[in-house]
Amino acid sequence: MGWWRCGVKSLRYSTMVLGSSNAAVVALGGCLLLLSLPYCRPRRTLPFAAVALAAAVRIVAMVNTGIAQQATATTVLESSESPVVDAVIRHQRRTRYKKWIWWTRFATVVMMVQFVGATYLVLKIFKSISHNETTSDCILGIVSKGSMWKRNMLALFIVMVCFVALLQCFTGSDVLRWRSFYATEDNAWKAHYREVFDHGMREALCCLGRVKYLSVMDEDEVYSVARVLGDLVAYRASGTGHLELLAGLALFQRNSFSSQPHEGLINAPRGQIEEAATLHKFAEAAYTGPLLDFGRNPFIFPCAWLYRQGILTPWSCNRRPKLHGDNWWRGHAAAFLKYAGLPPDALRLGRVCQAKCEAAYFIVVLHHARTVVVAVRGTETPEDLITDGLCRECTLSEEDLDGLMSDPCFDIRQNIETSFPHYGHSGIVVAARELFLQIEGNPRNNGDEEPTFRSHLSSLMGPGCECDGYNLRIVGHSLGGAIAAMLGLRLYRRYPNLHVYAYGSLPCVDSVVAEACSDFVTSIVYDNEFSARLSVGSILRLRAAAIMALSQDSKTDTALIYRLARRFLYLGQYQSRGNKKLSPGSVFNSDPVSTGEHGPNVCGGQYSNKDKGKEEHFSDLFLLGRPAVKEMVVDVDHDNLTSPFEDDISIANSFGDPVTEFMETVPNSNHTSADDPKEMFLPGLIVHIVPDKRSLVTPIWKALTINEMPQKFKAYVSDRETFKDIVVSPSMFLDHLPWRCHNALQNILAAQDSDI
Repeated sequence: MGWWRCGVKSLRYSTMVLGSSNAAVVALGGCLLLLSLPYCRPRRTLPFAAVALAAAVRIVAMVNTGIAQQATATTVLESSESPVVDAVIRHQRRTRYKKWIWWTRFATVVMMVQFVGATYLVLKIFKSISHNETTSDCILGIVSKGSMWKRNMLALFIVMVCFVALLQCFTGSDVLRWRSFYATEDNAWKAHYREVFDHGMREALCCLGRVKYLSVMDEDEVYSVARVLGDLVAYRASGTGHLELLAGLALFQRNSFSSQPHEGLINAPRGQIEEAATLHKFAEAAYTGPLLDFGRNPFIFPCAWLYRQGILTPWSCNRRPKLHGDNWWRGHAAAFLKYAGLPPDALRLGRVCQAKCEAAYFIVVLHHARTVVVAVRGTETPEDLITDGLCRECTLSEEDLDGLMSDPCFDIRQNIETSFPHYGHSGIVVAARELFLQIEGNPRNNGDEEPTFRSHLSSLMGPGCECDGYNLRIVGHSLGGAIAAMLGLRLYRRYPNLHVYAYGSLPCVDSVVAEACSDFVTSIVYDNEFSARLSVGSILRLRAAAIMALSQDSKTDTALIYRLARRFLYLGQYQSRGNKKLSPGSVFNSDPVSTGEHGPNVCGGQYSNKDKGKEEHFSDLFLLGRPAVKEMVVDVDHDNLTSPFEDDISIANSFGDPVTEFMETVPNSNHTSADDPKEMFLPGLIVHIVPDKRSLVTPIWKALTINEMPQKFKAYVSDRETFKDIVVSPSMFLDHLPWRCHNALQNILAAQDSDI
């Protein structure tokens, strides 16, 4: 009895209305069938019987969905400190979640049947009435000749069938309110969203041909990515809507979008711009799948991709090199060679089909330039997305930093050795380690002994080999650029002529390592592309910036601002205290916060504000609250920041002004912790390409085309601190398209040549 009382209290209002409506359809349909059975054959009453039966099945599905949903929520709320018990609970949680998903999808199928049935009945009645054929239909003929209450019953039945069919399209599949179980339990919401993302990603991977992920019940890379995503959206625990955040982001973009000042920055060296422009085609050619062909040729991309794959010339496949994972006609090799404009003998080695945390790559020999190029592909497959999503930091070993540990500069070596441990993006680090073993192995010399084998690079560039004395260039775009940079950290000791060009790279190392590799790593960033600024910390700081934008807008509802600030502030302090219950007087306490047992800060970083003549430190925020706000495009004086609503007495409460208290909790140097995850930075020397003149609003059909580019660009050497936060702009995603960077590099060189 207690279970039913709990279930009734948790019911959604839409569920009650929908259940009652379906029950009415069953009752009315049953009455109509009873009235017509003595006079009609069963076949003539089949449409009405099917609609009534579908409504009854829908009620049964709703009941079972509610039972499965309550069982799932109960399991989500369970936890244990024992790893063994926790693993059992997680397995049970995943099993019950799958059962709930099955019932919701069964209910969706029934809903579609009801919609089709309602459409059929309406069309049938409309046809009968328009042609005066009501007497030819059994039930319609009986009802039309009957009394008024029979005609009213038929009309009500049709109305209810149509109402149920339309209502179900807007109510969703949930029968119970998740909030009635989780309330504001932060960890419960995180566990819930982890299951949502975990199951969703596994099904998406299954649809893409990765069936093996669907049956995995243990923790793996997919679950690790789901954990991160679940933590990012767990602000829903407070009832905060996605639309509220989107409104804040829109205000932030409208109020703060402007060009960053570049006065005082030095121009990028022409030599590096020339080499980056020359090698960019190899990083772009590494995308041998159909992904970029869709951007280059949105309407005929299948034909363009098949042509680039050499499907029209299968007789020449034996002349192409055989790459690991390539198709039978060696199409990926053909696509790479065609785009890069190389003969088949220039491509020596490669891999295009990889497992999780592995990178696709191509090794090219350019005899005319005395250069060996290693091109690492960016994000193109589901496995690459998993590597991107493994964004927690991991500790870098001495082998990972082999090139820096043996750097000829004493200051660099000492700085690296004395500042251990160092950190990197875990997915990128694992992929770089695997790629290093693929192309180089570990042929270290022990004393004067010769290594027992030669790796692929050593067999090309070793003493007395074909490419002895050649330069080594490693290039990559997006994820490929970050993996290329990590690979360069290991290979620099063995190949001093090495240089890495990372285009649109992800932040992947800590600040010390990022600065130390500036001599042989160059990161190219095109305007406002999002990838160069993408991290967990930057996303959460963007949320804080949205709150500030809402608070500074005079047209925004003040109650909305207070509600958002109070929710984020409460969640941040709840997260920091673990399971400890907060008293009302301590909810908005601005004391320094320590790391709780349910997760440390996302990252801990700092930046310098040299314009004020002093250094300001901001550690980053807890995963569910404590957002840190830093100047992104416009300058904000944090020392003089006050709430614009402190005179609004109607909203004031015993907690004081939540906006002001929320901004007071923006982490600073007093709130850092040794357990804080580290901030990731772009590696090496950063070259930022910006247009001289650019429209703030560009139609998407023009922005997608390759040739629709501004006429003049500038390339500056920028500070890596300026790329810690995401710049919200209309072109932040389009700027990541690789051909835009390539055209801009060509444009800069052409402009410099014309000035000479």
